[in-house]
Amino acid sequence: MVRWLRAASVPAALVVLVALSGVVLGRVYADPLLTRLMVGSAVGSVLVSVAARRLPSWLVAPLSVAALTGWTLLSLRLAASHAALPGGLGEVAVDAARNAIPRLLTAMIPVEPAPDTVLVPVVAAWLAGLTAAEVALRAGRVLLGHLPPVLLYGGVLYVVGPNAEPAVGPTVLFAAVAAAGLAVPGRRADPAAGDPVAGLDPAVRAAVRLRLVAATAAGLAVVVGLAALLAPVVAGQVEDRPVDPRRYVEPPQVESLDENPLIRISGWALNPDQRLLDVRTLAGAGDGGPPRIRLAVLSDYDGVTWRVGATYRNAGRVLPAAEPAAGATTDTVRQEITVGDLTGRLLPAVPTPREVTGARVAYDPETGTVIRPEGLAPGLRYDVSSVRERPDLNLVTTANVPAGDAVARVLRVPDGAPEQLRRLATQLAEENGAPYARADAIATFLAEHYRVTADAPSGHAYPNLTFFLFGPRNGGGQRGTSEQFAAAFAVLGRLAGLPTRVVVGFEPKADGPVRAADAYAWPEVLFEGVGWVPFDPMPRPDSEPRPVEEDFRPKPEDPPPSEVPAPTEEPSATPPAAAPAPDRQDRGPRTPVLVGGGVGGLVLLVGAVLAVLATMRRRLSRSRLDRGDPGRRVTSAWRELTDALRLAGRPVGDDLAAEEVAEQARATLAAARASAGPRAGAGVSGAGVSGAGVSGAGVSGAGLSGAGLSGAGVSGAGLSGAARPDGGADGGADGGVGELADLVNRVAFAPGSVDAEQADRAVEVSTGYVTALRAARSRWARLRWMVHPGPLRWRR
Repeated sequence: MVRWLRAASVPAALVVLVALSGVVLGRVYADPLLTRLMVGSAVGSVLVSVAARRLPSWLVAPLSVAALTGWTLLSLRLAASHAALPGGLGEVAVDAARNAIPRLLTAMIPVEPAPDTVLVPVVAAWLAGLTAAEVALRAGRVLLGHLPPVLLYGGVLYVVGPNAEPAVGPTVLFAAVAAAGLAVPGRRADPAAGDPVAGLDPAVRAAVRLRLVAATAAGLAVVVGLAALLAPVVAGQVEDRPVDPRRYVEPPQVESLDENPLIRISGWALNPDQRLLDVRTLAGAGDGGPPRIRLAVLSDYDGVTWRVGATYRNAGRVLPAAEPAAGATTDTVRQEITVGDLTGRLLPAVPTPREVTGARVAYDPETGTVIRPEGLAPGLRYDVSSVRERPDLNLVTTANVPAGDAVARVLRVPDGAPEQLRRLATQLAEENGAPYARADAIATFLAEHYRVTADAPSGHAYPNLTFFLFGPRNGGGQRGTSEQFAAAFAVLGRLAGLPTRVVVGFEPKADGPVRAADAYAWPEVLFEGVGWVPFDPMPRPDSEPRPVEEDFRPKPEDPPPSEVPAPTEEPSATPPAAAPAPDRQDRGPRTPVLVGGGVGGLVLLVGAVLAVLATMRRRLSRSRLDRGDPGRRVTSAWRELTDALRLAGRPVGDDLAAEEVAEQARATLAAARASAGPRAGAGVSGAGVSGAGVSGAGVSGAGLSGAGLSGAGVSGAGLSGAARPDGGADGGADGGVGELADLVNRVAFAPGSVDAEQADRAVEVSTGYVTALRAARSRWARLRWMVHPGPLRWRR
């Protein structure tokens, strides 16, 4: 009996050591399934080695790998069933093997056990158990056999990081079990062997024993010394917060088209019958009416565009829950949504989603929005269960708004806000003291003074909002889509001290198709103790807007001369002598002075407008080409080229492939040079982008949408040469556009395959082509090119 206990002690210790890693890692998982699977790996790997101990060593590894394959497939099936993932076992296994490590390190805490989040721990536990058992049992190196479980345990502690409480209990148990396993020798001594030094001479035997004692004492001294040196260091790290490895891994990102979905409103308004979604409400529609569907939340504004700016983490079927605001009424809404023509990665859902089945999602807890990292596809069907909150209006009207660093992001007003915007916000804030009154005043002002039109151009930069709010009504001002209404509310709200954001979504829908006409944007304001409250700045149907001038008349800083009180004079006994009658010609400025002053003021005004337009164009173009990932920079360079063609009078059709657009670009440059003569011989220099600006993040109308890329293959061309001043075919202004078309095809058909060097090359080719095409035009045409407002307002 004692013999069997001695033989089983080391395998049992190894099983416990490996299984403890599963216990520690399971603390950041939402379900104990992961711990059970890792315990199964520990038991299976060690038992296979014990059962095959009489077989040759070269047979053990294949047998253990075969058993590992079976256990892994079973684990993946159990995890897929637990997460309710669609697809067969083969499809799930391939996807898990391809994305296991990045999804594990970008998963939201707590992690839901899914095939891609359990694959690596299960395999690692099995390999650690196999290695430990072979070294400790077959080779008899018990101490060395403890190394794989120790490494696995340390790796688990690193992955868990600061996302769980300190694992004091499991760590103490791990050390105790390791010590117990080391107390039992791996091989039992052979009694027949006797004393190995018995046959030696007494002097030699004494010397050997002395050396053994000395070596033992030296080893003990080294261990004690290391313990004395390292113990304070280790003790000092106990209270420190561990490093989270997720900080080194980039989470899933949205496409450039999804980073600012607000610009898609105008495009959808022009195609109102486009079928984007199909919705079927399974529960909750009758309580409070049909719910609105949210697509994206935009919290960041830089004076040019609103952005999502969210951090998405891979999530399982069940999303983290948040406590509802005090006094809010909640109800659960469950819908089945089928994707139609909607593109991108943003996944529509009623706010706030709590469970999503039928699609793998990533989640941003701060905004409560979800994405599908693989992108949307026509026919994708998923069920989403959401908790809808309706705040208590009695609390909203008296609530304050938060302030400080926690909400600085949604209070930030970028530099360069026009003075008219500031004056309007100040006027509305002075007339209304409470935060809710200020927000309601802004919404009422917009609803009463502006008109909704479907053909209004897209844009919500400072100049666009200024024109929308104060532009002449008969010149296109004071009208827009929900894009301008929501963006104007949010900017005016921040100028008035309100934390605001813009939300893009769809009209409340219980059942049926959701069309492009249902898409709209609305603003939200954050109140203390209440949360985000939506506001409606849209005008009422069939209402006639009042002129803005009736309610907004900026007060001049200095009173007019007619209002300046005349100085009072002390009465005098002697009346003053009558002054001589002034000459009629001295009663005011002469006509030439007035005409000259008016012409000069007009020239200065025109010059200021042209300078502002040129600055905006240059700033917008630079921000598009210098920011973002390589794929986004390539598409921005391509939009710069297509905008240049449009400025040259050769717009690109939506039905053209990238190579066809490149050919058109070459022909346009050749024709421009031929008509300009020697003046156009200037080559492509390294000048900055002063041509067409890039507005919006979407790639539309630039030869990249629809079927424009269907016939274009992904070329394997690399980065060949630098741009030549002579415009040669190797990489000049007219030859390099083909290379740019190849890079655009790569971005479209193989996302993530373009690196930073290739993006720099794309920007170089685009800027070179724009410079050459602009140089081939007349002086006045070049000036008009620089200040043309088209790229600032062209819809993407």
